[in-house]
Amino acid sequence: MLKIGLTGGIGSGKSLVGKILEALGYPVYYSDMAAKVLVDTDSEIRTQLINLLGTEVYCDNELNRPFLAQQLFKDDQLRIQVNQIIHPKVRDAFKDWCTSQKSPVVFNEAAILFETGAYKTMDLNLLVTAPKELRIQRVMERDKMSPAQVEERIAKQWPDEAKVELANFTILNDEKQPLIAQVETFLATI
Repeated sequence: MLKIGLTGGIGSGKSLVGKILEALGYPVYYSDMAAKVLVDTDSEIRTQLINLLGTEVYCDNELNRPFLAQQLFKDDQLRIQVNQIIHPKVRDAFKDWCTSQKSPVVFNEAAILFETGAYKTMDLNLLVTAPKELRIQRVMERDKMSPAQVEERIAKQWPDEAKVELANFTILNDEKQPLIAQVETFLATI
């Protein structure tokens, strides 16, 4: 089975590329969605997060996402620690998911695939990029954030220039280049 990482910065359109791949018949594992489920359902994650951040990190038996986000965006070391708790569990869940797939090719969509080092566990890595102004606009509309909030999130991720060096293929989602044609070009190379 060929495992392909699908990544890109916030607002780049990696999830849209994932939906295109699914429409073309390829299974796509969405790591961010899996992480959201795991933080609410995995007792080890829950215990470790409470030990790290206190009981306020959970509210009504669910992760207190606004509290966690507030803590993470002001403390880079804490963000690393939280990632070290959650990401191994997400990778294990991806491995389990792979065993249930019949396709010879699967995709793992993850926002910080390069930042966490998870890209090394993939056979290939596909990067989706977009101009920064367009990314900011997309996230503002989608998540109802201010430009400054989006810029703050972008600053927490690696720049595209660093990711391009590690990617096997890059798709530009600038709303000018045909996206489906770029996906098909990539698929023809595998």
